[in-house]
Amino acid sequence: MRRFYGSLAVAALALAATPAVAQIKIASVGPMTGQYAAFGEQLKKGAEMAVKDINAAGGVNGQKVELQIGDDACDPKQATAVANKLAADKVVFVAGHYCSGSSIPASDIYHEAKILQITPASTNVKLTDDAFKKGNTTVFRTCGRDDVQGTTVGNYLIKYHKGKRIAILNDKSPYGKGVADETKKALNKGGIREAMYESYNDTDKDFTALINKMKQAKIDIIVLGGYHTAGALLIKQSREQGFGAQMVGFDALEDAEFGKLGGAATDGVLMSFPPKAEDDPKNAALVKKFRDSGYEPAGYTLFTYAAVKVWADAATKAKSVEADKVAAALRSGTFDSAVGPLTYDQKGDIKDPVYDIYVWKGGKSYPATK
Repeated sequence: MRRFYGSLAVAALALAATPAVAQIKIASVGPMTGQYAAFGEQLKKGAEMAVKDINAAGGVNGQKVELQIGDDACDPKQATAVANKLAADKVVFVAGHYCSGSSIPASDIYHEAKILQITPASTNVKLTDDAFKKGNTTVFRTCGRDDVQGTTVGNYLIKYHKGKRIAILNDKSPYGKGVADETKKALNKGGIREAMYESYNDTDKDFTALINKMKQAKIDIIVLGGYHTAGALLIKQSREQGFGAQMVGFDALEDAEFGKLGGAATDGVLMSFPPKAEDDPKNAALVKKFRDSGYEPAGYTLFTYAAVKVWADAATKAKSVEADKVAAALRSGTFDSAVGPLTYDQKGDIKDPVYDIYVWKGGKSYPATK
């Protein structure tokens, strides 16, 4: 009996001495507050579901993953503050940010802190181009770039709206100006010169002066380089003031809030967006999980889910969560993901990204027939 109890005591001591499974800290960062909070919610929900699925499958290299959520409000200063906090917290990976204006300055901090970054939504070409020039090889995307998106919209307008008078607008942000300028390049290359090129502030509420200017210039097409809140106000006020120009926007319109804010005026608005992952039959079970939890995985939800999962897959392949090793693994082959196969180039951009043209109707966007 003494031997039996002695064995139990030894086992109990050994159990007590066994450390708890260490957790790997990662984060998702985006605009959780402010006028773009709808997109922050997409990033948050996508990251949470990915971490849940990763941990249910055993974690990463035998360790559980712990998720932190950072709020940058799409403000560069707040983004750098959040990035510095995550560096102090010893986070090894960030899925974010949403706005290019946040991702770009934060990427320098992540690089210095040896934190791997995969943005699901920042499309400005400078993010990866400039990082690569600086020797930062640990920043990636699961989305495409503005040069691809701008070319898609420019070629669409050349094909279907040649001869129309086009106004190119931008909100002065790295994203808005970036995508507007890439579209301008594509149009100019195709022989179309814009009739107007104007800037506005993303906090503007009254677009009467800009609308009157476009009326006087007899504008037929508005190319909107900006986010959904200002876009909804601009198209709504245009219709109220009897201005019927066709609006063509980009991926930052892809949230139901655009339709709610703009109402019936958003019907017919065109935009570019990657092929919608939530409509892919292979994602049916995953989409059902989101819907069963009460959330519709639209916009960049599955792009964020893919960012977290592809990081986990690469970390498993590398048998490490060190940024350089995971980055090398990401570039070493093709990874299956919720947004399709991901193959990375030396800059951290996905190879052969695709954008389609969608049209808004009844508060939702659908593939455009032409």
